Amino acid sequence: MKLIKIIVMSFLTMFLTATYSFSSTLDDIVQSGVLKVGTTGDFPGWSFKNPATDEYEGFDIDVANKLGESMGVEVEFVATDWKNLVSGVVSNKYHMTSSASITAQRAITAGYSDSYYGTGTVAMVLSKNSGSIDSWEKINSSDIKVAVTLGTVFEGEAKKSFPESKIISVEAPAREYQEVLSGRADASLTSKVDALKLIKLYPELSIVNINEPKNAKLFAILLPRGDQEWINYINHWIADQKNKGFFNQTAEKFGL
Repeated sequence: MKLIKIIVMSFLTMFLTATYSFSSTLDDIVQSGVLKVGTTGDFPGWSFKNPATDEYEGFDIDVANKLGESMGVEVEFVATDWKNLVSGVVSNKYHMTSSASITAQRAITAGYSDSYYGTGTVAMVLSKNSGSIDSWEKINSSDIKVAVTLGTVFEGEAKKSFPESKIISVEAPAREYQEVLSGRADASLTSKVDALKLIKLYPELSIVNINEPKNAKLFAILLPRGDQEWINYINHWIADQKNKGFFNQTAEKFGL
């Protein structure tokens, strides 16, 4: 009996040690005083690295800075691209990401916060071609080239929506709309909110289906999947900021 008691106590000690030695990302951030945020810096209005100032700006940047302020820590933006967005948070290159569309595929590997914004997918073409390429049906043709940015949800959407078209995947820092501007592609896919920004920057671009965006999707923050304490904290913060109107005010600020 004495031997059994010793064995049980040993296992109990090991279990408690393993349980309470776990360090949440939340603890690491508070102790280090730095919140690392992975962001692509290639989406105007959301996360854009302004070449004139070499600073990040946009909705996502304001959200990250507001979170850092709430936590009483500094915010460090870590450059990444869409292809490596998930792997960066999984490998602890950064503690969280800027906005990412919620997909089942990403959720297999990484965790998600609650959503705080939503949008749909639209196609973009040169304005001079908007009369001949004026619907999704006309984009789905063997003589049409559709550009997407590698690693984004639009890459998969293009393959499903336009099986007859030739899909061109460009790797960041290049962007899909640049293929249309250069004439290397006939159309490109992006979110409605991104497209509305792009047509202001590039009047030669037009949105094909602005009143009928496809594949409605929700935006959220990618987080380490197994760290429920950190996920819970972010979700509580999002709920609080929603209640205070922060997300709506920030969206209005950037015309989203």
